[in-house]
Amino acid sequence: MKILAVDTSCDDTCIAILKTEKSKSKLPEFKILSNIISSQIKIHQKYGGVVPVLAKREHQKNLVPLLKRVLRKINGLEKKNNSKKNNSKKNNSKKNNNSRDKKLESFLKREGELYKKVKIFLEKYKKPQIDFIAVTQGPGLEPALWSGVNFARALSYFWQKPLVSVNHIEAHILANFIGKSRIWYPLFRIFPAICLVASGGHTELILMRNIGNYKLLGETRDDAAGECLDKVAKLLNLSYPGGPKIEKLAKKGGDFFSLPRPMINSKNYDFSFAGLKTAVLYLTRKIKKGKLKNLKVKRNLSASTQQSIIDVLIFKTLRAARKYKVKTILLGGGVVANKELQKQFKEILKKKYPIINIYYPPDIFCTDNAAMVGVSGYFNFLGKKIGTATRIGAKPNLKI
Repeated sequence: MKILAVDTSCDDTCIAILKTEKSKSKLPEFKILSNIISSQIKIHQKYGGVVPVLAKREHQKNLVPLLKRVLRKINGLEKKNNSKKNNSKKNNSKKNNNSRDKKLESFLKREGELYKKVKIFLEKYKKPQIDFIAVTQGPGLEPALWSGVNFARALSYFWQKPLVSVNHIEAHILANFIGKSRIWYPLFRIFPAICLVASGGHTELILMRNIGNYKLLGETRDDAAGECLDKVAKLLNLSYPGGPKIEKLAKKGGDFFSLPRPMINSKNYDFSFAGLKTAVLYLTRKIKKGKLKNLKVKRNLSASTQQSIIDVLIFKTLRAARKYKVKTILLGGGVVANKELQKQFKEILKKKYPIINIYYPPDIFCTDNAAMVGVSGYFNFLGKKIGTATRIGAKPNLKI
């Protein structure tokens, strides 16, 4: 089975093609035939964060060129041969084309230049050998989500292929199922599991009893973990995105500043990182401007901020793991690519909870990508969660 997957949930335009293959496990192996991510970091850097309208405009510009690239990688970009059509067929095809053009326009009328690009592409190239299309429906930035959804709707309608909507949070969790020798054990050894999804827009703890069976235990009440890192980085005059910059500086710094661990002792599983950002803001105001430019001070502030977030994420995740007596912890999202977080998670589990396994995706599948959307789409397809081009829409506040 071949899957075309699309993700435009935030500022990365992502398209992938996956193929499912049989494996020794009950689960298939997902072979990535092509996976391309077009980053918009340079566009949003000067604003210190993602501007939704600009993100949407870039998606509109990038989607068709990216689709061509992924199809070329699998030799799936074939031009149509229209020279053999007779006159009667031409007349019939004109009527059909007019009807299809109106439908395409209805899908893409709010997508600027994307409509013309898609129309030209569909007229010029043959339908690729895929079984269905998977697209991120939410959560995410609404303008950005609509570009991907409308693009997928147009392809689904024109190619007459099933369209499957995907929850972006679930996709981050199921990124753990990509690739050989990662999590290919019988499912009874994996579940129940606690899933921590930590990224620029989300920080959530989820109880997972099986694929498709989730219970949201807690989420951020304000800033997500990645958002907090971005804002602290801005206070330290570091460029966007802030997470990787903070991590790099923290390697040579120490946790010397007494920063809060927000909500670490609360009885629930919610998070709140706005207060941490505010604490760093007040701290930077106390430090003389000359000293704030000092590399050592920046390193220590980075290390203290990073450790505060790590402590909260690990403490709450392990508390949930104990309560629900889980067999596995699954991590997902861009913040999870942080090597110090991974290291401390493994160390504390080995020391205190050696029977609990922990998995996290390779770095490329921690951040937004379409391969994970394809995996999630596969399970939705099996579960008959199939939509139609006319019914699927963007849901920016979609819950798992």
